[in-house]
Amino acid sequence: MASRLLLLRRRARRLLRLLRHRLQASKKRRIDDQDPPGSGSCDHVDVGSVDHITRVPDAVLGSIVSLLPTKEGARTQVLSRRWRPIWRSAPLNLALDCELKNQDSIPKILSEHTGPARRFSVRLFTDCSGDEIDGWLSSQSLDNLQELELTCMFWLGRRPLSLSAFRFSPTLRVAKFHGFHFPNSIAQLSLQFPCLEQLTLKKVIISEDVLQSLLSGCSALESLELKENRGIARLCISSQTLRSLGFFVDWWNGGTGIFLQELVIEDAPCLERLLPLNSTGSKVVIRIICAPKLEIFGMLLSEVIPEFQLGSSIIQEGVAVSLTTKMHTMRVLALSSTGPNLDAVVNFLKCFPCLEKLYVIFRLPSDDPGEYMNARKYDTLDPIECLELHLKKVVLKNYVGSKSSYVDFARFFVLNTKGLEEMKITLPYHRQHGWFAHQLSLLRVTSRASPDARIEMRCGTSDDFTHNRDTHDLSMDDPFDLPSSGCSTCEEKGLGDAIYQI
Repeated sequence: MASRLLLLRRRARRLLRLLRHRLQASKKRRIDDQDPPGSGSCDHVDVGSVDHITRVPDAVLGSIVSLLPTKEGARTQVLSRRWRPIWRSAPLNLALDCELKNQDSIPKILSEHTGPARRFSVRLFTDCSGDEIDGWLSSQSLDNLQELELTCMFWLGRRPLSLSAFRFSPTLRVAKFHGFHFPNSIAQLSLQFPCLEQLTLKKVIISEDVLQSLLSGCSALESLELKENRGIARLCISSQTLRSLGFFVDWWNGGTGIFLQELVIEDAPCLERLLPLNSTGSKVVIRIICAPKLEIFGMLLSEVIPEFQLGSSIIQEGVAVSLTTKMHTMRVLALSSTGPNLDAVVNFLKCFPCLEKLYVIFRLPSDDPGEYMNARKYDTLDPIECLELHLKKVVLKNYVGSKSSYVDFARFFVLNTKGLEEMKITLPYHRQHGWFAHQLSLLRVTSRASPDARIEMRCGTSDDFTHNRDTHDLSMDDPFDLPSSGCSTCEEKGLGDAIYQI
């Protein structure tokens, strides 16, 4: 749904640009009917497209306007006489950063807009009174609201969430709450959210009972994101509709309170993505009991996670205790590794025999923990199925080629991945051409398992993948497959984006 909204917003902005150009061109012609071709700034406008757009019914134009930010939507009233009533009758899209200077604009907009409400998004940077927030949320202009986003940047985590926010439960499709405290009394309300598809809770204080009560009422929920919350030690997921779950544990660099310690996927028949969103610190036990469609998993700290359980398979801090259960649906895995620790990574590979893409980000601690010995020999009598048949792409981030453990790590996959099509290696720093030539020679082995595999290496900057994942964007086939951040030194020297290949 998020991708469709983004596409519609882009089309809406293009529509408005065309209409503004048309109005400017019309005004210019009235001033100077003899204006020669090529002298005006609007000659490039596709007049046919504009004429086609002007034949669109008002109801459709109203739907497009409702996808625009508040100021742009209201500004459409100046385009022409026809457009003046469209914004007021179109579904309201109200999104504001609420400071003292514009705090009064919210009730003004709500009183002037006579149409239905689609989205209400407010970030509070000042200490608004609870009565004031209740007044906004109780406005009849927000009846049948579809999207609600409330962010409290003042008294973070200490302001109780107004119960008025839940009057929209029958119609909400998207809900995001940031910085509020959820009263325990919410658990007694037995709220139902029959239309809610996306839910985000960030830096909120909420008890396990309240969260489970909310989730049990979400019969259509597709994506859930939990970031830096307190009050939940154990979360058990049982949902017939959930497709994507993202979670981020550490809050305020390890502040006091109760943090998530155990995540249990008990019954999630539609779950496709499980996304631990921070790559440097959450020590959460993960137990997957029933998730028959799970295909994307990461970022997972391979040797730090206290325990990972998949059916009867158990890996504790990267060490395999039992590897009897395998998940054949998993096709994309992203791991974070210190050392790097090849043994820990291989243990996870054994759990996912049909894996197609592997991303490994090497963590760079301030204190050097020493190197692992990664000159591991592949045991053909105990083959790893994904290396034999399915793994096509390996991506290594923050690669320190000056250390033999990193070279041995990369060579293991070059030597043993029979279906490998590409390996992409990115450094966390800048290096010269001669350095790359030497590094690639270390990987240019004659006994490569896949002779046609393309291996490329580039310099860059330290990457933690935190910008590469969106829990709610289900249109992305692979949320980790995004361009690497470029090398700042190369940019400063005007060297472009140099990529070295074997």
